[in-house]
Amino acid sequence: MSDRRQFIAGLLAASLVPRSGWADAGAPAYLSAAGVPDGSFVLCGISAVGRVLFQIPLPGRGHAAAAHPTRPEAIAFARRPGTFAVVVDCAIGAPTARLTAPHGRHFYGHGDFSEDGQWLFTTENDYENGQGRIGVWDAGNGYMRVDEFSSGGIGPHDIKRVPGTDTLVIANGGIDTHPDSGRTKLNIPTMRPNLSYVEHGKVIETAALSQTLHKNSIRHIAVSSSGEVAFGMQWQGMDGAPSLVGLHRRGHDIRSGSTSTEQARAMKGYIGSVAFTHDQTHVVATSPRGNLVQVLRASDGAEIRSLNIEDASGVAASGDGFIVASGTGNIVRIDQAFASTIVPASLRWDNHLVQI
Repeated sequence: MSDRRQFIAGLLAASLVPRSGWADAGAPAYLSAAGVPDGSFVLCGISAVGRVLFQIPLPGRGHAAAAHPTRPEAIAFARRPGTFAVVVDCAIGAPTARLTAPHGRHFYGHGDFSEDGQWLFTTENDYENGQGRIGVWDAGNGYMRVDEFSSGGIGPHDIKRVPGTDTLVIANGGIDTHPDSGRTKLNIPTMRPNLSYVEHGKVIETAALSQTLHKNSIRHIAVSSSGEVAFGMQWQGMDGAPSLVGLHRRGHDIRSGSTSTEQARAMKGYIGSVAFTHDQTHVVATSPRGNLVQVLRASDGAEIRSLNIEDASGVAASGDGFIVASGTGNIVRIDQAFASTIVPASLRWDNHLVQI
């Protein structure tokens, strides 16, 4: 009986131990990698108003991050074609583990968690075989690598989970690369980008661009709560770029966003990041090379506004508008009326703002 009482008391005590959450890391609204003036690199937590809450050193330049759904833990990914990802405890401001891509692989700078936070999924290049793979890591067991599966295409760059489900959406950019050739693109004439939807490691649906747009590499994606996917592209053709933003819903064809020829030319064939606004009525896309931010209506992809922001990169929803991180160090908050508030920082923000 005494042993039984002690056992029950232990269970009760364990249930009363507070679990660490994102509030213990200062309740950041966003994560972003950045460069520091001394040449080093950090992962930052950013508040809802654009204030930097913490800076955690990284071993090299970061690209994007994945935020654990419950505990204050982030995975900071190296910029493609990096082979490392760092697990960071944002509450104590220190790395706790390091992921290394298997031999013959490199990461693409993106990953996402399962809904319960048990599994981390990473986009990878099997460069010897020219195939896209998704690595599976056990987040509850020291991030041990436990499985992998096909991405459904070549060059899987970004990966997102459809909210409320464990369906994964993968942006297969279609571009074959090999570390021996650096970032050289090896198959432009035959590239075939697509969006792949995966459940339990199996591709359940694929949406490809038309043949006339096959040089539009699908790179970054955002997913609304209803499962609508917005994606940004990077044009690999020699002549002028078509639309660089697309929309897709499962069971339907891809819809291209509409933009003027002048705007498409100004963006220099390059979208850096995409996001839905909180009310999901608009899609926002950044073009760091064009110093532009494009706002499109989510219902039909029509462009309704563009804004000039130098080296605009990461973008995420903020209040009734959105927030943009710039490579110049500025964080720009833009409300529904397109009025902007600039929060400067002595950092060079990298490509993405990850919403927590």
